[in-house]
Amino acid sequence: MKIGRQGDVEHEFTGKSISGGIILRNEEFICGKKCFVYENGSSSNILIQPIDKHDLENLDEEVEKIGELSDNKNFTLYAILTCDWNRELSPWKAPAVFGSEDFKGGAEETLKYIEQDLLPYIQDKCAGQKVLKCYLGGYSLAGLFALWAAYRTDVFAGIAAASPSVWFPGWTDFIERQSIKSRFVYMSIGDKEEKTKNPVMAKVGENIRYTEKVLKESGQSPCYILEYNKGNHFKDCCGRMAKAFAWLCIQNNSKKMQ
Repeated sequence: MKIGRQGDVEHEFTGKSISGGIILRNEEFICGKKCFVYENGSSSNILIQPIDKHDLENLDEEVEKIGELSDNKNFTLYAILTCDWNRELSPWKAPAVFGSEDFKGGAEETLKYIEQDLLPYIQDKCAGQKVLKCYLGGYSLAGLFALWAAYRTDVFAGIAAASPSVWFPGWTDFIERQSIKSRFVYMSIGDKEEKTKNPVMAKVGENIRYTEKVLKESGQSPCYILEYNKGNHFKDCCGRMAKAFAWLCIQNNSKKMQ
């Protein structure tokens, strides 16, 4: 293991690699946040994903599957480790819908970190390379965050929202008043997710179909998809996330060939 520091970034190199020569878990503290970086050294596709500690168990597998499903190892993933999931990824304050922890509405701060700290770092690191395409994605509340961010900024070429928490109070009202700014939008949901006894979370199916309807009728996003997966919210999380990012990589590559 080797540790080094450059500016506001502390690096921890594990030295392990996975398929296609992608570096496994190059851990970097970037402007105060811990990120897990998977890269092949010359990628123009930048994938950004907020995660929690539970996602770490399957993150290696997710990266493997992205490469397999897209048939392309030309991507770099920056997985941002959150410390307070409900605060950092919720777009506005809302009462708890499970457990006792309210949503604190800290998404603006997280988006600010990505735009003002992480992306400039990535751009400096990739200086001289071809034009970068940045994609934001996430699972569950992180998927909602990714969708929400697409309405707030145009810096992301695509959004990968796997089983996003679009049951979140106020979501449908929000998208009715906003215009999405990302070109590609991938959404997915498990076919049993809306079959829950929680009345708030049971709205996830209705709300994701409404989100698709708004995208279609408004013509805001020229390329989007809603995919149904088998199972409930907790089935094959890393596989669903991999499919989401792989779809974005495939869209980007197909546009290059046109």
